[in-house]
Amino acid sequence: MFKYFINILIFLVSFCCLAQTNKTKDSVEYKQKYGIRVGVDLSRIVLSVIDDDYNGIELAADYRLKENLFIAGELGDETRTDTEGIGSSALYNYTASGNYLKLGVDYNTYNNWFGEQNFITIGGRFAYSSFSQTLNSFSIFNSNRFFNEDFVEIATSPEEFDGRTATWLEFVAGFKTEIFTNIYMGATLRIGFLITESEEEQFSNLWIPGFNNVNDNSRFGIGYNYTISYFLPLYKKAKKKRENQNKPKQ
Repeated sequence: MFKYFINILIFLVSFCCLAQTNKTKDSVEYKQKYGIRVGVDLSRIVLSVIDDDYNGIELAADYRLKENLFIAGELGDETRTDTEGIGSSALYNYTASGNYLKLGVDYNTYNNWFGEQNFITIGGRFAYSSFSQTLNSFSIFNSNRFFNEDFVEIATSPEEFDGRTATWLEFVAGFKTEIFTNIYMGATLRIGFLITESEEEQFSNLWIPGFNNVNDNSRFGIGYNYTISYFLPLYKKAKKKRENQNKPKQ
């Protein structure tokens, strides 16, 4: 009889300990960090080094409002010299230069494991650019040549068209991965839709800083960036651990 009593007592103690463990496990909280993340676009720095016709820099930042919601933006300055047309059919040689500002939000769609701080985001931006375009030289088609009709470059002094502006909307998709404590690597792909642009009939916009090439047949543009950033924690909020958050999705 005493033996059975001991067995029942052990069972009850074990059951109580297990229940207490589960209760403690369910109530475990960890502190999520909230603050500002500031970084720089590495692709523009690399392109500035390897391409003599390009110079640019972009700073990127975001601020965590809620668990999965961020205010985000980019500030940049770009200068590009390019030619419209190919080879003997080149029409213009021009330089576009200016700065831009993009502001919007990002939403995290990735369900982190317990204690993990990685992000897969979608979002949007409203963008504004102020820039100038300089016509360095242009060519005209010479039809008077009997044996060789081609484009002939007209030697001109550069003519600057300044005070130009443009606005557009961007859809943004990307990721950020914490490679070291508070240090993140990330990338985004951007699809822009041009809303407004100021230009003159004498020389239309060919390239807009922050938006890239302008096409008469389309108002869409594509861009990207590769960033390294540092996260500055300002405060923390507790988050209750969910039971399946430790386990990867099947």
